[in-house]
Amino acid sequence: MSYVQTEIKNAAVGVGVSDTPDGLAKIAMPGCAATIWRRQLTSDFQTWIDKLDPLKLPKARLVLRPEAVKDKVRHLFEIAGMEDVTERAWLEEDISDLAARFAEVMRAPYLRLRLDAITTNACRKFHVDAIYARLICTYRGTGTQYGISLDGEDPKRVFTVGTGSPMVMRGTLWPQNPPSGLLHRSPPISGTGETRLVIVIDPIFDADEAQ
Repeated sequence: MSYVQTEIKNAAVGVGVSDTPDGLAKIAMPGCAATIWRRQLTSDFQTWIDKLDPLKLPKARLVLRPEAVKDKVRHLFEIAGMEDVTERAWLEEDISDLAARFAEVMRAPYLRLRLDAITTNACRKFHVDAIYARLICTYRGTGTQYGISLDGEDPKRVFTVGTGSPMVMRGTLWPQNPPSGLLHRSPPISGTGETRLVIVIDPIFDADEAQ
């Protein structure tokens, strides 16, 4: 796993990049604001998901235990009318695996899972989420964009996470001092005809919040 740390106005931000899924756990390292599992999806899967009718891309917001993710995702795909093919089975397994890994790293008994098919400039402004931590993976379309800024302005250098590469990032509720300065946004795609398929997973530690 490569790990780059940059000093900016008394802030230290590190973004870890790994070629294995175990690298996602490095989010717990001091000064690590985000970590990315750099991977490339198979051409067969990418062709299938890119050509899929956008109306068959599922949208959902759920709170559930990690072990329930696979069955729930399969049900969502069925409701959306997604054909039961090898590529769909892989996607079900991958989402379930990411959820399980993230829950283990966060030691979270519940997860908030969001599946979105996005065609607009959703969350187009650079920001940091008011959560403890978050996993984002874009399976179709342009990945999440991120950069570093502490002066309230947009980052001067903007990086784009590769399609299919999961990213785990800290939010404002993560105990850190000084703040990392790492901001992110959804890529601006309005008017391009692009449809993104994105999964977002947040940890939930309180059983009352899971109700």
